[in-house]
Amino acid sequence: MMQFFEWYCSQDDCLWKELKEETNRLVELGITSLWLPPAYKGMKGISSEGYDVYDLYDIGEFNQQGTVRTKYGTKQEYIDAVKTARAAGLKIYVDIVLNHMGGGEREVVRARKVNPDNRNEFISDVVDLEAHTKFSFPGRRGKYSQFQWDHTCFTGIDAIEEGHQQIYSIQNDFGEGWEDIFHDEKGNFDFLMLSDIEFRNPHVRYELKKWIKWYYDTVQFDGLRLDAVKHIPHHFFNNWIDYIKREIDPDLFFVGECWFTETNHELLKYIEVTEGRMHLFDTVLHHKFHYASRIGSDYDLTTIFNNTLIAAKPELTVTFVENHDTQPLQALEAVVEHWFKPIAYAIILLRQEGYPCIFHPDLYGTNYVGQGCDGNYYDIHLPKVDELEKLLLLRKDYAYGTQRDYIDNYHCIGWTREGIAEKKNSGIAVLISNNGEQHKRMEIGKRHAGKVFVDCFEHHHGTVTIDEHGFGEFHVAPSSVSVWVERINN
Repeated sequence: MMQFFEWYCSQDDCLWKELKEETNRLVELGITSLWLPPAYKGMKGISSEGYDVYDLYDIGEFNQQGTVRTKYGTKQEYIDAVKTARAAGLKIYVDIVLNHMGGGEREVVRARKVNPDNRNEFISDVVDLEAHTKFSFPGRRGKYSQFQWDHTCFTGIDAIEEGHQQIYSIQNDFGEGWEDIFHDEKGNFDFLMLSDIEFRNPHVRYELKKWIKWYYDTVQFDGLRLDAVKHIPHHFFNNWIDYIKREIDPDLFFVGECWFTETNHELLKYIEVTEGRMHLFDTVLHHKFHYASRIGSDYDLTTIFNNTLIAAKPELTVTFVENHDTQPLQALEAVVEHWFKPIAYAIILLRQEGYPCIFHPDLYGTNYVGQGCDGNYYDIHLPKVDELEKLLLLRKDYAYGTQRDYIDNYHCIGWTREGIAEKKNSGIAVLISNNGEQHKRMEIGKRHAGKVFVDCFEHHHGTVTIDEHGFGEFHVAPSSVSVWVERINN
């Protein structure tokens, strides 16, 4: 999978056109699926990344929020790009943001102020206040759906008061306070931002089923990336996903963003309460990459998989190195230092477990100016990972068969893949160091006895001859990754 966007991609470019132009190259690299950004109109109009949802039905068709097209292009450009990609064999996963909406008209709501650190604690009486919770979509004029959102469709709102965020719980007819969430972070983390959607309202649930059917009929896709799932009642997703599989397509792929970084406990709990209906991103593994890249040789590589989702539930794990939330200047910034990225990508691309996802800037590079948490603006340069294309081709051509792990040294870990008969010359040996030059004797299989292996990155210029028992003594240069493959004599 590839995340085919980043947070700061320019509105002057057209991402949908870029996708059409790059489709064939992506297929040649062995990429099989693309995660595309939210395609609907956001409250910031043409500058919106799509996560501040204004109108789910407007995918670049209507003059709303000051623009017809979205940041990524027009509706027709979107449809054309998806058709081109799918015709070339790529699966398309669309980004679904159902937690909140923004940019509505003002109306009076009754609400109580809550403690932002303990959302279950109300710190004011019920008051009347104006909130942006009315959505009549005048630019669309009822096309595709007559449904209009108002305060009965939301559980809470936020406002800036005295220089900081203040959260209010809306009083409505569908339940007292917040909805039930599967964990107790901040007491109850139902509210994340803007106007928080009320899933206890049956009209909302019906509308979201109607909308996803319209979306699928309008833009054929193969799966859904679900945003901010830990802030949405899991029982909504259980019912909604069952509806989609029953009424739309039983084979659609689902992956959720459930952001926890310390251990896999909450991720496994979410898989349990959703009964395995969706994959999850391994946010714990990502943060291990971040930490390991920051402290270098002080990191114990034998712990890289400890408490990760990939170690506990590989069949439901999507692995990644970075994404749009972790890149520099983002609220969840957790940058993986550039020297470590080839190592991290080798880990997610060349092992048998999990479903790896690569990030657009790591393949293409990017430059942008963004505002930091301190209010200042910074010039950011993210160079492409030069080794990434070769790692993708190694996955495509060599990384098959039985895996043997050598996760046994503080500064040096490795593994081998024996290869399969159906893939000529397949089989690899991977060795990683976060300190000095290292070597390790590893088994790659008797089928390779007598073959000569070389480091395809040329970090080590010698050769390795596999002995009669299927073992070889493999090497890796300081603070790098070496991938050994059979030498092909021309």
